Amino acid sequence: MGMDIVSALKTFLRVAETGSFSAAAIDLGLTQPAVSRQVSALEDHFSSRLLHRTTNAVALTFEGEQMIPMAMRVIEAVDALGDTTCPEAAIAAGKVRLSLPAPLALYMSDRLPVLLKAYPKLSVELICREEPSDLVADGIDIEIRLGDVGNSGLICRRIGWTTAFLVAAPEYLQRKGAPGTPQEIEGHDCICYNRGGNGHSWFFSNGSDEVAVRVAPRLGANNPVAVRHATLAGSGLAILSHILVSADIEARRLLNVMPDFPPVRLPINVVYASRRNLPLRVRTVLDFLIDAVREDALMTTTERAPCGGNG
Repeated sequence: MGMDIVSALKTFLRVAETGSFSAAAIDLGLTQPAVSRQVSALEDHFSSRLLHRTTNAVALTFEGEQMIPMAMRVIEAVDALGDTTCPEAAIAAGKVRLSLPAPLALYMSDRLPVLLKAYPKLSVELICREEPSDLVADGIDIEIRLGDVGNSGLICRRIGWTTAFLVAAPEYLQRKGAPGTPQEIEGHDCICYNRGGNGHSWFFSNGSDEVAVRVAPRLGANNPVAVRHATLAGSGLAILSHILVSADIEARRLLNVMPDFPPVRLPINVVYASRRNLPLRVRTVLDFLIDAVREDALMTTTERAPCGGNG
């Protein structure tokens, strides 16, 4: 057989993904006729038409659709073989879809350029999401979940702990005063970062006691960046990740309220579908992610590191 079936499958997948022979050719560093030839050879080999070609578009046939998951499995298996037989020649390539809460997406987007520079053939798609995904159905390679992961049949590793602060703008605190205890939060204007359906309770812990406070938000948003903006504008109290507010606390644009009774810390868990045959591209991003989280003192230790009070 005069065809390299693995590269033909890779070419077919790229055409299916981009919806165009010319875009696939650019991505793969091939000429358009070469891409066309590889796909035709694949169709001949399997005696079935995989793509409908029209003048300005390419669409998958039913057989083409059926072939995609199988083609991906073949390529991942071949990649895994390459990794085991000749690790130094294997280079992470392809796209990794990573789902994670928004603060961690901001943290990672500051750091990912280093990884992308090191691996020119790797691409990463960040999906900001609070609720757990169906990894397989949503085509997600890795997901970060905070708190309890439940027994989902997925591989789960704890890679760190969240740190959050109860914060408010100085202007708000001059107007309303600062709560000294969790119970005093009740009379305050609260801005809530809605993390998808857990009601509105804020949880605080001083190391020995844990207190839940029911909150009736004056303002809610499902994006923590919006919550930070509203807090800076003096709208009230908010609980926000250190990733978003450490610099504000340092510059005293926001004050760390009730530092002796901080928000409860949650485990940062990374989940993925299977340890077996984890493609090199996914392993590379996973390792980078774990290292990036470990670099931050406020996410590594279980004890709470200090960060400017409001004194």
